Amino acid sequence: MTFNWRISENFDDVTVQNLAKSLRVPKSLVKVLLSRGISEYETANKFLNPSLKDSYDPFIMVQMEKAVDRILKARQNNELIWVHGDYDADGTSSVAMLTDFLRSIGCKVVYYIPDRFTEGFGLSDTSINKAKIAGATLIISVDVGITAYLPSLHAQRLDIDLIICDHHEPNDKLPVAHSILDPLMPGCPYPFKNLSASGVAFKLIQAIGIKLNLGDKVYSYLDLVAIASISDMVPLIDENRIFVHYGVKQINENPRPGIRGLLYCTGLERGEVLSTNIVYAMAPLINAAGRLGDANRSVDMLIQKDVNMAFRIAQELEEENRKRRLLDQQVFDEAIPLAEEFLRFGKHRSLVLHNSSWHAGVIGIVASRLVDKYKVPTILLTTIDGMAKGSARSISNFDIYSALKENGNMLIEFGGHRHAAGLTLRIEDLPEFRNKIDDIAREQITDQMLQPEIAIDLELSFNELSPLVLNSLNMLAPFGYYNDRPLFVARGVKSINGIKMISNNTFKFRVMQNNFVIDAIAPSLANKSHIVTNSKSFSVIYTIDGIGQGNIKFPQLNIKDIASDD
Repeated sequence: MTFNWRISENFDDVTVQNLAKSLRVPKSLVKVLLSRGISEYETANKFLNPSLKDSYDPFIMVQMEKAVDRILKARQNNELIWVHGDYDADGTSSVAMLTDFLRSIGCKVVYYIPDRFTEGFGLSDTSINKAKIAGATLIISVDVGITAYLPSLHAQRLDIDLIICDHHEPNDKLPVAHSILDPLMPGCPYPFKNLSASGVAFKLIQAIGIKLNLGDKVYSYLDLVAIASISDMVPLIDENRIFVHYGVKQINENPRPGIRGLLYCTGLERGEVLSTNIVYAMAPLINAAGRLGDANRSVDMLIQKDVNMAFRIAQELEEENRKRRLLDQQVFDEAIPLAEEFLRFGKHRSLVLHNSSWHAGVIGIVASRLVDKYKVPTILLTTIDGMAKGSARSISNFDIYSALKENGNMLIEFGGHRHAAGLTLRIEDLPEFRNKIDDIAREQITDQMLQPEIAIDLELSFNELSPLVLNSLNMLAPFGYYNDRPLFVARGVKSINGIKMISNNTFKFRVMQNNFVIDAIAPSLANKSHIVTNSKSFSVIYTIDGIGQGNIKFPQLNIKDIASDD
Protein backbone atom coordinates (compact mmCIF):
# COMPACT_ATOMS: atom_id res chain seq x y z
CA MET A 1 0.00 0.00 0.00
CA THR A 2 1.21 3.52 -0.82
CA PHE A 3 0.89 6.12 1.92
CA ASN A 4 0.98 9.89 1.77
CA TRP A 5 3.68 11.18 4.13
CA ARG A 6 2.62 14.27 6.05
CA ILE A 7 5.41 15.85 8.08
CA SER A 8 4.73 18.40 10.77
CA GLU A 9 6.88 21.47 10.23
CA ASN A 10 5.29 23.89 12.67
CA PHE A 11 8.45 24.49 14.68
CA ASP A 12 9.35 28.03 15.66
CA ASP A 13 12.98 27.95 16.82
CA VAL A 14 12.42 30.43 19.65
CA THR A 15 9.41 28.50 20.97
CA VAL A 16 11.34 25.22 20.78
CA GLN A 17 14.32 26.65 22.62
CA ASN A 18 12.28 28.35 25.35
CA LEU A 19 10.03 25.36 25.97
CA ALA A 20 12.97 22.94 26.02
CA LYS A 21 14.71 25.14 28.59
CA SER A 22 11.59 25.52 30.77
CA LEU A 23 10.76 21.81 30.70
CA ARG A 24 14.41 20.72 30.87
CA VAL A 25 13.97 18.27 28.00
CA PRO A 26 15.66 17.85 24.59
CA LYS A 27 14.44 19.97 21.69
CA SER A 28 13.36 16.88 19.74
CA LEU A 29 10.84 16.03 22.49
CA VAL A 30 9.50 19.60 22.38
CA LYS A 31 9.06 19.31 18.61
CA VAL A 32 6.97 16.15 19.11
CA LEU A 33 4.79 18.04 21.59
CA LEU A 34 4.41 20.94 19.15
CA SER A 35 3.49 18.58 16.33
CA ARG A 36 0.62 17.38 18.53
CA GLY A 37 -0.64 20.84 19.32
CA ILE A 38 0.94 21.18 22.79
CA SER A 39 2.72 24.52 22.85
CA GLU A 40 2.12 26.06 26.31
CA TYR A 41 4.41 25.31 29.24
CA GLU A 42 1.64 24.42 31.69
CA THR A 43 -0.11 22.06 29.25
CA ALA A 44 3.18 20.42 28.26
CA ASN A 45 4.28 20.02 31.88
CA LYS A 46 0.98 18.36 32.81
CA PHE A 47 1.24 16.08 29.80
CA LEU A 48 4.78 14.96 30.58
CA ASN A 49 4.15 14.67 34.32
CA PRO A 50 0.65 13.22 34.88
CA SER A 51 -0.64 13.86 38.40
CA LEU A 52 -3.73 12.63 40.23
CA LYS A 53 -4.22 16.13 41.61
CA ASP A 54 -5.15 17.18 38.06
CA SER A 55 -8.08 14.76 38.04
CA TYR A 56 -11.43 16.57 37.92
CA ASP A 57 -13.91 16.83 40.78
CA PRO A 58 -16.37 13.96 40.14
CA PHE A 59 -19.26 16.06 41.45
CA ILE A 60 -18.99 18.30 38.37
CA MET A 61 -20.69 15.47 36.49
CA VAL A 62 -24.40 16.13 36.33
CA GLN A 63 -26.50 13.99 38.74
CA MET A 64 -23.41 12.60 40.51
CA GLU A 65 -24.54 13.81 43.95
CA LYS A 66 -27.92 12.18 43.38
CA ALA A 67 -26.35 8.85 42.34
CA VAL A 68 -24.01 8.78 45.34
CA ASP A 69 -26.84 9.50 47.79
CA ARG A 70 -28.95 6.69 46.31
CA ILE A 71 -26.13 4.15 46.62
CA LEU A 72 -25.37 5.14 50.22
CA LYS A 73 -29.08 4.86 50.98
CA ALA A 74 -29.04 1.33 49.55
CA ARG A 75 -26.08 0.52 51.79
CA GLN A 76 -27.83 1.90 54.85
CA ASN A 77 -31.05 -0.06 54.13
CA ASN A 78 -29.21 -3.27 53.15
CA GLU A 79 -30.81 -3.19 49.68
CA LEU A 80 -29.56 -5.51 46.94
CA ILE A 81 -27.72 -3.63 44.16
CA TRP A 82 -27.68 -5.25 40.71
CA VAL A 83 -24.65 -4.19 38.62
CA HIS A 84 -25.30 -4.80 34.91
CA GLY A 85 -22.45 -4.50 32.40
CA ASP A 86 -21.29 -5.24 28.89
CA TYR A 87 -19.20 -8.22 27.80
CA ASP A 88 -16.09 -6.43 26.50
CA ALA A 89 -12.97 -5.42 28.46
CA ASP A 90 -14.39 -1.98 29.29
CA GLY A 91 -17.70 -3.42 30.47
CA THR A 92 -16.25 -6.29 32.51
CA SER A 93 -13.56 -4.12 34.09
CA SER A 94 -16.22 -1.57 35.04
CA VAL A 95 -18.41 -4.24 36.61
CA ALA A 96 -15.44 -5.73 38.46
CA MET A 97 -14.28 -2.45 39.99
CA LEU A 98 -17.76 -1.27 40.95
CA THR A 99 -18.72 -4.63 42.45
CA ASP A 100 -15.50 -4.96 44.42
CA PHE A 101 -15.61 -1.39 45.69
CA LEU A 102 -19.28 -1.43 46.72
CA ARG A 103 -18.80 -4.71 48.55
CA SER A 104 -15.76 -3.26 50.32
CA ILE A 105 -17.89 -0.46 51.79
CA GLY A 106 -20.60 -2.85 52.96
CA CYS A 107 -23.08 -2.93 50.07
CA LYS A 108 -24.94 -6.06 48.99
CA VAL A 109 -24.08 -6.52 45.31
CA VAL A 110 -24.84 -9.02 42.56
CA TYR A 111 -23.23 -8.52 39.15
CA TYR A 112 -24.62 -9.59 35.82
CA ILE A 113 -23.39 -9.55 32.24
CA PRO A 114 -25.82 -10.75 29.55
CA ASP A 115 -25.13 -13.64 27.23
CA ARG A 116 -24.09 -12.26 23.86
CA PHE A 117 -25.91 -15.02 21.97
CA THR A 118 -29.21 -15.31 23.84
CA GLU A 119 -29.75 -11.77 25.14
CA GLY A 120 -27.70 -9.53 22.89
CA PHE A 121 -26.21 -6.16 23.74
CA GLY A 122 -27.33 -3.70 26.40
CA LEU A 123 -29.70 -3.37 29.29
CA SER A 124 -32.76 -5.53 28.64
CA ASP A 125 -36.05 -6.60 30.16
CA THR A 126 -34.46 -10.01 30.77
CA SER A 127 -31.80 -8.57 33.05
CA ILE A 128 -34.30 -6.33 34.80
CA ASN A 129 -36.64 -9.29 35.41
CA LYS A 130 -33.75 -11.31 36.86
CA ALA A 131 -32.84 -8.39 39.11
CA LYS A 132 -36.43 -8.25 40.35
CA ILE A 133 -36.52 -11.99 41.06
CA ALA A 134 -33.22 -11.68 42.97
CA GLY A 135 -34.77 -8.94 45.12
CA ALA A 136 -32.76 -6.00 43.77
CA THR A 137 -34.18 -2.52 44.30
CA LEU A 138 -31.37 -0.66 42.54
CA ILE A 139 -29.76 -1.41 39.17
CA ILE A 140 -26.49 0.26 38.18
CA SER A 141 -25.72 -0.19 34.47
CA VAL A 142 -22.15 0.33 33.30
CA ASP A 143 -21.01 0.74 29.67
CA VAL A 144 -24.65 0.36 28.60
CA GLY A 145 -27.97 2.01 29.31
CA ILE A 146 -27.82 5.46 27.75
CA THR A 147 -30.03 4.31 24.84
CA ALA A 148 -32.20 1.90 26.90
CA TYR A 149 -35.40 3.95 26.95
CA LEU A 150 -37.88 1.06 26.83
CA PRO A 151 -36.00 -1.12 29.36
CA SER A 152 -35.84 1.89 31.69
CA LEU A 153 -39.63 2.08 31.62
CA HIS A 154 -39.77 -1.62 32.49
CA ALA A 155 -37.53 -1.02 35.52
CA GLN A 156 -39.80 1.82 36.58
CA ARG A 157 -42.87 -0.44 36.31
CA LEU A 158 -41.15 -2.97 38.57
CA ASP A 159 -40.31 -0.24 41.09
CA ILE A 160 -36.54 -0.61 40.61
CA ASP A 161 -34.37 2.50 40.63
CA LEU A 162 -31.87 2.78 37.78
CA ILE A 163 -28.47 4.51 37.79
CA ILE A 164 -26.79 4.61 34.36
CA CYS A 165 -22.98 4.91 34.06
CA ASP A 166 -22.21 5.17 30.37
CA HIS A 167 -19.91 6.96 27.93
CA HIS A 168 -21.77 6.40 24.67
CA GLU A 169 -23.75 8.96 22.70
CA PRO A 170 -27.31 9.44 24.04
CA ASN A 171 -30.27 9.24 21.71
CA ASP A 172 -32.81 12.04 21.44
CA LYS A 173 -34.99 10.26 24.00
CA LEU A 174 -33.17 9.75 27.31
CA PRO A 175 -33.93 6.77 29.54
CA VAL A 176 -36.16 7.29 32.58
CA ALA A 177 -33.66 6.78 35.38
CA HIS A 178 -32.98 7.83 38.95
CA SER A 179 -29.71 9.33 37.72
CA ILE A 180 -27.58 9.25 34.58
CA LEU A 181 -23.79 9.64 34.63
CA ASP A 182 -22.46 10.27 31.15
CA PRO A 183 -20.17 13.18 30.17
CA LEU A 184 -21.96 13.29 26.80
CA MET A 185 -25.33 13.98 28.42
CA PRO A 186 -26.84 17.23 27.09
CA GLY A 187 -25.97 20.01 29.51
CA CYS A 188 -23.40 18.01 31.47
CA PRO A 189 -20.61 20.45 32.45
CA TYR A 190 -17.97 17.76 33.00
CA PRO A 191 -14.88 19.16 31.24
CA PHE A 192 -13.56 15.92 29.72
CA LYS A 193 -15.99 14.17 27.38
CA ASN A 194 -13.90 11.15 26.34
CA LEU A 195 -13.88 8.89 29.40
CA SER A 196 -14.25 5.15 28.98
CA ALA A 197 -17.15 3.47 30.78
CA SER A 198 -14.64 2.40 33.41
CA GLY A 199 -13.60 6.04 33.72
CA VAL A 200 -17.21 7.03 34.46
CA ALA A 201 -17.55 4.15 36.94
CA PHE A 202 -14.33 5.26 38.60
CA LYS A 203 -15.64 8.83 38.92
CA LEU A 204 -18.63 7.35 40.78
CA ILE A 205 -16.27 5.41 43.05
CA GLN A 206 -14.18 8.54 43.53
CA ALA A 207 -17.28 10.55 44.50
CA ILE A 208 -18.38 7.93 47.05
CA GLY A 209 -14.82 7.88 48.39
CA ILE A 210 -14.95 11.63 48.93
CA LYS A 211 -18.28 11.33 50.74
CA LEU A 212 -16.92 8.57 53.00
CA ASN A 213 -13.44 10.12 53.48
CA LEU A 214 -11.72 7.02 52.07
CA GLY A 215 -8.61 8.89 50.95
CA ASP A 216 -6.39 7.17 48.40
CA LYS A 217 -8.14 3.79 48.66
CA VAL A 218 -10.12 4.46 45.49
CA TYR A 219 -6.96 4.76 43.39
CA SER A 220 -6.33 1.02 43.77
CA TYR A 221 -8.85 0.53 40.92
CA LEU A 222 -6.89 2.49 38.33
CA ASP A 223 -5.31 -0.73 37.05
CA LEU A 224 -8.75 -1.79 35.81
CA VAL A 225 -9.44 1.69 34.43
CA ALA A 226 -6.16 1.49 32.50
CA ILE A 227 -6.95 -1.89 30.94
CA ALA A 228 -10.44 -0.76 29.96
CA SER A 229 -9.40 2.65 28.62
CA ILE A 230 -6.56 1.30 26.50
CA SER A 231 -8.59 -1.58 25.07
CA ASP A 232 -11.67 0.57 24.38
CA MET A 233 -9.59 3.00 22.30
CA VAL A 234 -10.53 6.18 24.14
CA PRO A 235 -8.12 9.09 23.57
CA LEU A 236 -5.13 8.81 25.92
CA ILE A 237 -5.11 12.50 26.73
CA ASP A 238 -6.27 14.64 29.64
CA GLU A 239 -7.85 12.60 32.46
CA ASN A 240 -7.55 9.30 30.58
CA ARG A 241 -3.80 9.84 30.39
CA ILE A 242 -3.62 10.35 34.15
CA PHE A 243 -5.65 7.22 34.89
CA VAL A 244 -3.72 5.04 32.45
CA HIS A 245 -0.34 6.35 33.65
CA TYR A 246 -1.05 5.35 37.25
CA GLY A 247 -2.95 2.21 36.28
CA VAL A 248 -0.09 0.79 34.20
CA LYS A 249 2.28 1.69 37.06
CA GLN A 250 0.12 -0.35 39.44
CA ILE A 251 0.01 -3.32 37.03
CA ASN A 252 3.80 -3.31 36.95
CA GLU A 253 4.35 -2.81 40.67
CA ASN A 254 1.45 -4.43 42.50
CA PRO A 255 -0.87 -6.43 40.21
CA ARG A 256 -4.04 -7.93 41.68
CA PRO A 257 -4.38 -11.76 41.45
CA GLY A 258 -6.46 -11.67 38.27
CA ILE A 259 -3.95 -9.47 36.49
CA ARG A 260 -1.10 -11.66 37.73
CA GLY A 261 -2.91 -14.54 36.04
CA LEU A 262 -3.09 -12.57 32.79
CA LEU A 263 0.61 -11.73 32.99
CA TYR A 264 1.47 -15.38 33.52
CA CYS A 265 -0.66 -16.59 30.59
CA THR A 266 0.66 -13.93 28.20
CA GLY A 267 4.31 -14.31 29.21
CA LEU A 268 4.57 -10.70 30.34
CA GLU A 269 6.90 -9.74 33.17
CA ARG A 270 6.03 -7.38 36.00
CA GLY A 271 7.83 -4.11 35.43
CA GLU A 272 7.82 -4.65 31.65
CA VAL A 273 4.13 -4.08 30.83
CA LEU A 274 3.37 -1.32 28.31
CA SER A 275 0.06 -0.10 26.94
CA THR A 276 0.69 -2.08 23.73
CA ASN A 277 0.95 -5.27 25.80
CA ILE A 278 -2.48 -4.55 27.24
CA VAL A 279 -4.02 -4.05 23.79
CA TYR A 280 -2.49 -7.06 22.07
CA ALA A 281 -1.99 -9.56 24.90
CA MET A 282 -4.08 -8.94 28.02
CA ALA A 283 -7.33 -7.41 26.72
CA PRO A 284 -7.95 -10.18 24.13
CA LEU A 285 -8.07 -12.73 26.97
CA ILE A 286 -10.57 -10.62 28.92
CA ASN A 287 -12.68 -10.16 25.79
CA ALA A 288 -12.49 -13.86 24.89
CA ALA A 289 -14.76 -14.79 27.81
CA GLY A 290 -17.75 -12.95 26.34
CA ARG A 291 -16.92 -13.65 22.70
CA LEU A 292 -17.20 -17.42 23.04
CA GLY A 293 -19.09 -17.92 26.30
CA ASP A 294 -19.86 -16.37 29.67
CA ALA A 295 -18.31 -12.91 30.16
CA ASN A 296 -18.91 -13.16 33.90
CA ARG A 297 -15.72 -15.26 34.01
CA SER A 298 -13.65 -12.16 33.31
CA VAL A 299 -15.30 -10.37 36.23
CA ASP A 300 -14.72 -13.44 38.42
CA MET A 301 -11.03 -13.33 37.52
CA LEU A 302 -10.58 -9.59 38.05
CA ILE A 303 -12.21 -9.54 41.53
CA GLN A 304 -10.72 -12.87 42.61
CA LYS A 305 -8.72 -12.76 45.85
CA ASP A 306 -7.40 -16.33 45.54
CA VAL A 307 -4.32 -16.36 43.32
CA ASN A 308 -4.69 -20.02 42.27
CA MET A 309 -8.32 -19.54 41.25
CA ALA A 310 -7.42 -16.36 39.33
CA PHE A 311 -4.69 -18.23 37.46
CA ARG A 312 -7.10 -21.07 36.64
CA ILE A 313 -9.64 -18.67 35.10
CA ALA A 314 -6.90 -16.85 33.17
CA GLN A 315 -5.72 -20.15 31.68
CA GLU A 316 -9.30 -20.94 30.66
CA LEU A 317 -9.56 -17.57 28.94
CA GLU A 318 -6.24 -18.14 27.19
CA GLU A 319 -7.65 -21.32 25.65
CA GLU A 320 -10.84 -19.46 24.67
CA ASN A 321 -8.72 -16.82 22.97
CA ARG A 322 -6.96 -19.47 20.88
CA LYS A 323 -10.36 -20.68 19.65
CA ARG A 324 -11.40 -17.07 19.03
CA ARG A 325 -8.41 -16.48 16.76
CA LEU A 326 -9.36 -19.46 14.59
CA LEU A 327 -12.96 -18.24 14.27
CA ASP A 328 -11.71 -14.72 13.60
CA GLN A 329 -9.58 -15.92 10.68
CA GLN A 330 -12.38 -18.09 9.30
CA VAL A 331 -14.88 -15.20 9.22
CA PHE A 332 -12.22 -12.84 7.80
CA ASP A 333 -11.43 -15.29 4.98
CA GLU A 334 -15.14 -15.60 4.15
CA ALA A 335 -15.69 -11.84 4.25
CA ILE A 336 -12.81 -10.95 1.88
CA PRO A 337 -14.42 -12.13 -1.40
CA LEU A 338 -17.73 -10.50 -0.44
CA ALA A 339 -15.95 -7.20 0.29
CA GLU A 340 -13.92 -7.29 -2.92
CA GLU A 341 -16.96 -8.08 -5.03
CA PHE A 342 -18.78 -5.16 -3.46
CA LEU A 343 -15.91 -2.68 -3.84
CA ARG A 344 -14.40 -3.78 -7.16
CA PHE A 345 -16.08 -1.15 -9.35
CA GLY A 346 -15.10 1.69 -7.00
CA LYS A 347 -18.66 2.97 -6.63
CA HIS A 348 -19.09 2.10 -2.96
CA ARG A 349 -17.44 3.76 0.02
CA SER A 350 -18.72 1.49 2.77
CA LEU A 351 -19.20 -2.19 3.48
CA VAL A 352 -22.37 -3.74 4.93
CA LEU A 353 -21.89 -7.52 4.88
CA HIS A 354 -24.16 -10.23 6.26
CA ASN A 355 -23.77 -13.97 6.69
CA SER A 356 -26.11 -15.92 8.92
CA SER A 357 -23.38 -18.41 9.91
CA TRP A 358 -20.79 -15.90 11.12
CA HIS A 359 -19.94 -16.16 14.80
CA ALA A 360 -21.34 -13.19 16.72
CA GLY A 361 -18.36 -13.14 19.06
CA VAL A 362 -15.80 -12.21 16.40
CA ILE A 363 -17.59 -10.01 13.89
CA GLY A 364 -16.48 -6.81 15.65
CA ILE A 365 -12.83 -7.86 15.37
CA VAL A 366 -13.26 -8.84 11.73
CA ALA A 367 -15.01 -5.54 10.95
CA SER A 368 -11.94 -3.74 12.35
CA ARG A 369 -9.64 -5.86 10.20
CA LEU A 370 -11.69 -5.05 7.10
CA VAL A 371 -11.47 -1.33 7.90
CA ASP A 372 -7.68 -1.70 8.15
CA LYS A 373 -7.57 -3.55 4.82
CA TYR A 374 -9.98 -1.51 2.70
CA LYS A 375 -10.04 1.87 4.52
CA VAL A 376 -13.84 2.18 4.40
CA PRO A 377 -16.42 2.10 7.22
CA THR A 378 -17.58 -1.47 7.71
CA ILE A 379 -20.67 -3.10 9.22
CA LEU A 380 -20.58 -6.87 9.71
CA LEU A 381 -23.77 -8.74 10.60
CA THR A 382 -24.84 -12.26 11.49
CA THR A 383 -28.28 -13.72 12.26
CA ILE A 384 -29.50 -14.14 15.84
CA ASP A 385 -33.13 -15.01 16.62
CA GLY A 386 -34.17 -14.13 13.07
CA MET A 387 -32.63 -10.65 13.22
CA ALA A 388 -29.47 -9.21 11.64
CA LYS A 389 -27.19 -8.26 14.51
CA GLY A 390 -23.68 -6.98 14.28
CA SER A 391 -20.93 -4.46 14.75
CA ALA A 392 -19.89 -1.30 12.95
CA ARG A 393 -16.35 0.06 12.75
CA SER A 394 -15.17 3.20 11.00
CA ILE A 395 -12.26 5.07 9.50
CA SER A 396 -10.93 7.91 11.63
CA ASN A 397 -12.79 10.80 9.99
CA PHE A 398 -16.21 9.23 9.41
CA ASP A 399 -18.79 9.17 12.22
CA ILE A 400 -20.43 5.75 11.97
CA TYR A 401 -22.71 6.39 14.95
CA SER A 402 -24.20 9.46 13.25
CA ALA A 403 -24.79 7.41 10.10
CA LEU A 404 -26.68 4.81 12.14
CA LYS A 405 -28.63 7.52 13.96
CA GLU A 406 -29.66 9.05 10.63
CA ASN A 407 -31.20 5.67 9.77
CA GLY A 408 -32.48 4.95 13.26
CA ASN A 409 -36.01 4.36 11.96
CA MET A 410 -34.74 1.17 10.28
CA LEU A 411 -32.93 -0.13 13.37
CA ILE A 412 -34.46 -2.12 16.19
CA GLU A 413 -31.63 -1.05 18.46
CA PHE A 414 -28.21 0.57 18.17
CA GLY A 415 -25.61 2.20 20.36
CA GLY A 416 -21.98 3.27 20.37
CA HIS A 417 -19.83 6.20 19.33
CA ARG A 418 -18.25 7.71 16.23
CA HIS A 419 -15.69 4.91 15.71
CA ALA A 420 -17.60 1.79 16.81
CA ALA A 421 -21.19 0.73 17.37
CA GLY A 422 -23.54 -2.22 17.68
CA LEU A 423 -26.84 -2.59 15.86
CA THR A 424 -29.86 -4.83 15.17
CA LEU A 425 -32.26 -4.68 12.23
CA ARG A 426 -34.68 -6.88 10.28
CA ILE A 427 -33.00 -9.01 7.65
CA GLU A 428 -35.47 -7.89 4.99
CA ASP A 429 -34.35 -4.28 5.58
CA LEU A 430 -30.69 -5.03 4.83
CA PRO A 431 -30.63 -4.04 1.11
CA GLU A 432 -32.21 -0.64 1.78
CA PHE A 433 -30.07 -0.10 4.87
CA ARG A 434 -26.91 -0.94 2.91
CA ASN A 435 -27.80 1.61 0.24
CA LYS A 436 -28.60 4.34 2.76
CA ILE A 437 -25.33 3.86 4.66
CA ASP A 438 -23.42 3.96 1.39
CA ASP A 439 -25.23 7.11 0.30
CA ILE A 440 -24.00 8.83 3.46
CA ALA A 441 -20.48 7.44 3.00
CA ARG A 442 -20.27 8.58 -0.64
CA GLU A 443 -21.48 12.03 0.35
CA GLN A 444 -19.00 12.47 3.20
CA ILE A 445 -15.91 10.44 2.27
CA THR A 446 -13.66 12.18 -0.26
CA ASP A 447 -10.96 10.61 -2.45
CA GLN A 448 -8.39 12.21 -0.18
CA MET A 449 -9.90 10.54 2.88
CA LEU A 450 -9.55 7.15 1.18
CA GLN A 451 -5.85 7.69 0.55
CA PRO A 452 -4.08 6.44 3.69
CA GLU A 453 -1.79 8.96 5.32
CA ILE A 454 1.05 8.71 7.81
CA ALA A 455 1.41 11.74 10.07
CA ILE A 456 5.09 12.17 10.95
CA ASP A 457 6.11 14.14 14.02
CA LEU A 458 9.47 15.35 12.69
CA GLU A 459 12.60 14.52 10.73
CA LEU A 460 15.13 12.99 13.12
CA SER A 461 18.53 11.80 11.96
CA PHE A 462 20.08 8.69 13.49
CA ASN A 463 22.96 10.64 15.00
CA GLU A 464 20.42 12.56 17.10
CA LEU A 465 19.29 9.36 18.85
CA SER A 466 21.34 9.93 21.99
CA PRO A 467 20.51 8.11 25.27
CA LEU A 468 19.14 11.43 26.59
CA VAL A 469 16.74 11.77 23.66
CA LEU A 470 15.67 8.11 23.82
CA ASN A 471 14.95 8.33 27.55
CA SER A 472 13.07 11.59 27.17
CA LEU A 473 10.75 10.10 24.54
CA ASN A 474 9.52 7.64 27.18
CA MET A 475 7.92 10.61 28.93
CA LEU A 476 5.31 10.60 26.16
CA ALA A 477 4.02 7.20 27.31
CA PRO A 478 1.50 5.68 27.84
CA PHE A 479 0.90 5.36 24.12
CA GLY A 480 -2.42 4.57 22.52
CA TYR A 481 -5.27 6.13 20.59
CA TYR A 482 -4.69 9.87 20.04
CA ASN A 483 -1.22 9.55 21.56
CA ASP A 484 0.68 7.23 19.25
CA ARG A 485 4.37 6.54 19.55
CA PRO A 486 6.22 9.41 17.89
CA LEU A 487 6.91 8.83 14.21
CA PHE A 488 10.15 10.09 12.69
CA VAL A 489 11.52 10.23 9.17
CA ALA A 490 15.16 9.75 8.19
CA ARG A 491 16.41 10.44 4.65
CA GLY A 492 19.50 9.39 2.71
CA VAL A 493 19.58 5.99 4.39
CA LYS A 494 21.30 2.81 3.15
CA SER A 495 21.27 -0.77 4.37
CA ILE A 496 24.40 -2.75 5.14
CA ASN A 497 24.82 -6.53 5.00
CA GLY A 498 21.52 -7.11 3.17
CA ILE A 499 18.30 -8.19 4.85
CA LYS A 500 17.17 -11.18 6.91
CA MET A 501 13.62 -12.46 6.36
CA ILE A 502 12.07 -13.54 9.67
CA SER A 503 8.59 -14.32 8.32
CA ASN A 504 6.74 -14.21 5.02
CA ASN A 505 6.19 -10.49 5.31
CA THR A 506 8.75 -9.13 7.80
CA PHE A 507 12.47 -8.62 7.59
CA LYS A 508 15.35 -7.29 9.67
CA PHE A 509 18.31 -5.27 8.50
CA ARG A 510 21.00 -2.87 9.66
CA VAL A 511 20.50 0.67 8.46
CA MET A 512 23.09 3.42 8.10
CA GLN A 513 22.87 7.20 7.79
CA ASN A 514 26.01 9.39 7.81
CA ASN A 515 28.07 6.48 9.21
CA PHE A 516 25.63 5.97 12.09
CA VAL A 517 24.41 2.34 12.11
CA ILE A 518 21.38 0.93 13.94
CA ASP A 519 19.30 -2.27 13.83
CA ALA A 520 15.85 -2.15 12.26
CA ILE A 521 12.82 -4.38 11.76
CA ALA A 522 10.26 -3.88 8.99
CA PRO A 523 6.97 -5.63 9.86
CA SER A 524 4.62 -6.31 6.92
CA LEU A 525 6.93 -4.52 4.46
CA ALA A 526 8.44 -7.42 2.51
CA ASN A 527 6.88 -5.97 -0.65
CA LYS A 528 9.23 -2.98 -0.26
CA SER A 529 12.39 -4.95 0.51
CA HIS A 530 13.68 -4.30 -3.02
CA ILE A 531 14.05 -0.61 -2.12
CA VAL A 532 16.39 -1.61 0.71
CA THR A 533 18.50 -4.03 -1.33
CA ASN A 534 19.14 -2.09 -4.56
CA SER A 535 22.20 -0.22 -3.16
CA LYS A 536 20.49 3.16 -3.55
CA SER A 537 19.58 5.53 -0.75
CA PHE A 538 16.05 5.56 0.63
CA SER A 539 13.95 7.17 3.35
CA VAL A 540 12.24 5.46 6.27
CA ILE A 541 9.48 6.34 8.69
CA TYR A 542 10.22 4.80 12.05
CA THR A 543 9.43 4.52 15.72
CA ILE A 544 11.95 3.44 18.33
CA ASP A 545 11.63 0.24 20.35
CA GLY A 546 13.75 -0.95 23.23
CA ILE A 547 14.74 -4.60 22.91
CA GLY A 548 16.42 -6.77 25.51
CA GLN A 549 15.82 -8.05 29.02
CA GLY A 550 15.32 -6.12 32.27
CA ASN A 551 17.15 -2.84 32.52
CA ILE A 552 19.46 -3.64 29.61
CA LYS A 553 17.71 -2.33 26.51
CA PHE A 554 19.07 -1.59 23.06
CA PRO A 555 17.31 0.72 20.59
CA GLN A 556 15.86 -0.79 17.45
CA LEU A 557 14.01 1.04 14.71
CA ASN A 558 10.52 -0.21 13.93
CA ILE A 559 10.03 0.72 10.28
CA LYS A 560 6.52 1.84 9.31
CA ASP A 561 7.17 2.72 5.66
CA ILE A 562 9.99 2.85 3.12
CA ALA A 563 10.36 5.02 0.01
CA SER A 564 13.10 5.44 -2.54
CA ASP A 565 14.97 8.77 -2.53
CA ASP A 566 14.95 8.83 -6.35
